[in-house]
Amino acid sequence: MLLQLSAEFDLQSDVVPWLLAQGPAAALDAFEKSAATPYVVNVERNGKIIYTWKGSGRNTCIGLYDPFNKQNEHLYTFEKDLHVISCSINNEKTLLVAVSFLQSTKEERVNQLLQPVSKCLTLLIEIHPVNNVRVLKAVDTCIRVQFLYPVANRNPFPESHLLLISEDKYIEQFHIHVVTEDHHKVVIQNSGQLPRDRVADDLIWAQWDMTEQRLFYIVPKESRNILKCVQFYPDENFNLILEASLDISLRDIGLKFVNFGYDYSQDQEMEPRSLNLQVFTSKTGSFCLCCSQAPDIPKEVTYSVSFLHKGYSKTFTVALQRTDYPQVKEVAFLNLDYYVAVYLPGHFLHLLNTQHPDLMCYNLFLTGEDARINMLHKSSIQSPFKSAVWDCCSGRMFTVRINECSLMQFLWNSKRDSDRLAALHCALLHVRNTTDLEMQIIQWISENLSACSTFDPLQELIIASLYWAMCPETSKLDKLLPYTSLLYWNGIIPGITCITDIISLPELKVQNCKGFWEKLNLNLECVKYAEPHLHYNNNVLRREWYKLLSEEKAEERRTTTYLRNIFENAKKVLSNLAEWNLEERLVPLFQEEDYQQRLLIGLMVAQLKDHLMRHLQYVGKTKIDQIVLDYVSKLLDLICRIMEAVWRKYSLQSCVLCLDKRGSAAEFAAFHIMSRILEAANGMCIPLPPGFHTLHVGLGVRCLPLHTLLHYIDNGVLQLTETCAIKLLKDLDNTEKNEKLKFSIFTRLPEAIGHKVSQLWNHPVNSNFIARNSVKLLLDKLRKRQHNRPVVDRLSVHVEFLPLNYLVDMLAEVEDQGLNPFEEEDNVNAKFVEETALKHTMMLLGL
Repeated sequence: MLLQLSAEFDLQSDVVPWLLAQGPAAALDAFEKSAATPYVVNVERNGKIIYTWKGSGRNTCIGLYDPFNKQNEHLYTFEKDLHVISCSINNEKTLLVAVSFLQSTKEERVNQLLQPVSKCLTLLIEIHPVNNVRVLKAVDTCIRVQFLYPVANRNPFPESHLLLISEDKYIEQFHIHVVTEDHHKVVIQNSGQLPRDRVADDLIWAQWDMTEQRLFYIVPKESRNILKCVQFYPDENFNLILEASLDISLRDIGLKFVNFGYDYSQDQEMEPRSLNLQVFTSKTGSFCLCCSQAPDIPKEVTYSVSFLHKGYSKTFTVALQRTDYPQVKEVAFLNLDYYVAVYLPGHFLHLLNTQHPDLMCYNLFLTGEDARINMLHKSSIQSPFKSAVWDCCSGRMFTVRINECSLMQFLWNSKRDSDRLAALHCALLHVRNTTDLEMQIIQWISENLSACSTFDPLQELIIASLYWAMCPETSKLDKLLPYTSLLYWNGIIPGITCITDIISLPELKVQNCKGFWEKLNLNLECVKYAEPHLHYNNNVLRREWYKLLSEEKAEERRTTTYLRNIFENAKKVLSNLAEWNLEERLVPLFQEEDYQQRLLIGLMVAQLKDHLMRHLQYVGKTKIDQIVLDYVSKLLDLICRIMEAVWRKYSLQSCVLCLDKRGSAAEFAAFHIMSRILEAANGMCIPLPPGFHTLHVGLGVRCLPLHTLLHYIDNGVLQLTETCAIKLLKDLDNTEKNEKLKFSIFTRLPEAIGHKVSQLWNHPVNSNFIARNSVKLLLDKLRKRQHNRPVVDRLSVHVEFLPLNYLVDMLAEVEDQGLNPFEEEDNVNAKFVEETALKHTMMLLGL
C-alpha cells in the first residue's frame, strides 16, 4: 500500500459522541436511521468542518468541528425539517449562510399549488449571537455558497465576502458589512439590498481552490471551451488572471461543481457521472487539468491529464484486470503536490509526476495490493486541498502521503526498469525528509547495479539527489539543472497505453504576479524557449577537459591565468568540502594532489557558473558563485557518502589498505561498486573526490590477479596515481612476483609521475627502465635538432663494442647541446646509460 492515510476527522468518533451527550435538544430521535445520520456539508479553508443533523422533533441542526482543539460547536437550529445542501461560515464565526430545500408536508404541498413558493432558500444568519435571518435568494434551482477567507492570518475585518454559485450558470460575490452593538453583538449593517459583483456568467463547470482562494470555471465559446481563473484578494478585489483554451469535449454534462461542499442525497440519486474534471496546482508552478469520462468499453478506463504548464496532455487507457470487483462510479483524482494520483478502487493507482511528466518512466502505475488504499474503497471522494482526502459518503477526512517504507519495498520487489526508475525518483524526492532513506536507496543500488539494463541507477541517484538538494534555493534552478541522465525512454508499461497531444499554453492576464502565478509564468516562458536546451549538460565540459589534458601531454599549456583560475575554483570546492566533513570518515581516502580531477573540478565550476549567469541575471554574481560552489561540493560529498555506506555495509576497516596482503570478498565487492561509480562518473563527466583513484587501485592490487589488474589499467578502469605508485614501493618487497608487479605498474605510469617515482626504486630493473627512457627522449630531441658535430670521446674506460660506443658518443653529443631531459636529476647522463647497459648485458649473460 503505497499511499498511507491518516485520519483527521470522523463523524462517528468526533461528532456522534458529542451529540449524544448534548441531551434532548440536540440528540437524535432515530439516530440509527440513515435519514437522521449526520453528514458533512462543507470544509472551510481553516480546516473547520460544517455538518448537519436532525435533532429532536425533526429540527434541522448545523454544527462546526474544529480539528485543532478537537471541539464541536452548535451553530444554529431550524425548527423544521429542511434539507441543507450547502453551508459556509465566515472567518470570524459571526455569519452563517445556508442553502436548503424545503421538506414539505402533504398539507403544505396542497397550499403551494394555490400559492407557489420557492423550493430553495439561501439564508444569511447572524450567529454572534443568534439574531436576524435574511433571505439572499429564493429560487427553484440549486445554489452553492462559500465565504472568502484571507490567505494569511489577519485581524478580523469588518466586511465579509460571499460567493454564490447558481445552477442558472452564474456566480456572484456579496459584500456584507457588519458592526458591533452592545459591545458583543455583531449584526449586518446593510439595511437594504447587499452590494454584489457579477463574477462569471454562462459557466458549465466550476471549482473552488479554498487554500489559495481561486475560482476556476469553464465557459463555452464557439467551437472550444475556455478555462478561466479568478483570483480573490483580502481587500475584496478580484482579477481574471488566466485563460486557457481546452480541447476537451464538454457537451451535455450539465453544471458541475467541485469543492463547493457535498450534497449527500443528490449524490445518492445520481447515475455514474459522464465527466469528472478537476484542476490541481502546486507550489512549483505546475498546473494540471485532470479529466475522466464514462467508459465506452466496460473493461477499459480512459482518463487524461493536461499539463498546462508544459503545453501537452497525456491520455491514458487502462485495461481492467479484475471483473469480480463492484462497479465504481469514476476514478478519483488526488493532489499530492509533486504528483497527481489517479485512483480506481480495486483496480489501480497511477502516480503522475507533475514537474517532469515528459518521460513515462517517472510515473508509478500500481495494481493489486500495492494499489490498495486502506479505509478508502468508494469513489465519492474529493481532494479539497493538497495531500487531503474527503470521503464524502462516510464523512471522514484524511491526510494522504506516500509511505516511504512501502515505496522502498516496492523498489526492492520491482522487476521492470520503468517501475524501478519511477520508484527511485519518487524516493529521492523524499530524501530531504530523512537521511535514513538515502542509506536505504544506496543499499538497494549496491545490490542491483547489474539489474537495470536501461538506465544507470548510480547516475540517477547522483543527478536527482543534487537536483532536489539545490532547487529550493532559487526559483529557476529547476529549469537549469539536470534532473536525469536519460534523454528518452522507449519502454512501455504493460496494461496501459498513452497518447501525447500538444495543447495551447494558458495566457496570463496580469503581469508582475507573485507566488504561484510567477512560477507558472516562468514555466510557460521556459516552454516557449525550448526548455530541454536550458538544462545544463556536460558535453562542453567533456570536450574542454579532454583538450586541456591533451595539451598537457603535448606540453602545450594554456595561459597561466586561465589555468590558475581553474585550479583556484577547485581549491575553493575542496576547502568547502573539508569544512562540511569535520567528522572522520570511514573510507580511507587520501587527500592527494590529483591533477586531472582538480582540473575537472575547476572546469565544472567555471562552466556551470557561465551557464547560470546566462539565465539568472537577476540573481547576482555572488549568489551564483555560492550556488555553483555548493553544487560541486555536494556532488563530491554525495559520492563520499555512497562510499561510506558501502564501507558500513561490508564492515570494512577505516585504516589505510596495505598492498602486500590479499583482499577479502567484502573488499572485492567494494572494488566492484567503486568501478561502477567510476563508470557512472565518466559517463556524466563529473569529478571524483580526492583519493578515489588511489583507493580504487589499492583495492585492485589486493583483489585482482596481475593480468586482470593490468587489463583494467590498460582499459582505463583503474587510473594510476603518484600516491599509489609510492605506496606500492613501500609496501611490497623485491620478490620476483612483486618485481614483476612493480615493473608492470611503472611502465604504465603517466610520464610526469613516472619520472618522479622511478627515482625512489633502487633496483637494476628500474635503472634499466630509466636508461631506456633517457635514450628514447634524447634521440627524440636529437631528431628534432639534427645537428652534425664531430664525436668526442668522453668515456673513462673505452669498451670495444662498436654499437654501444656509437650510442654513448651520440648521447654525449646531445648532452653537449643542452638537451638532456634529466638534467635536474642526479647521475642520469650518458655515462649512467653506458653503465646500466653493461650491467644489464652481464645479467642476461649470467656473468
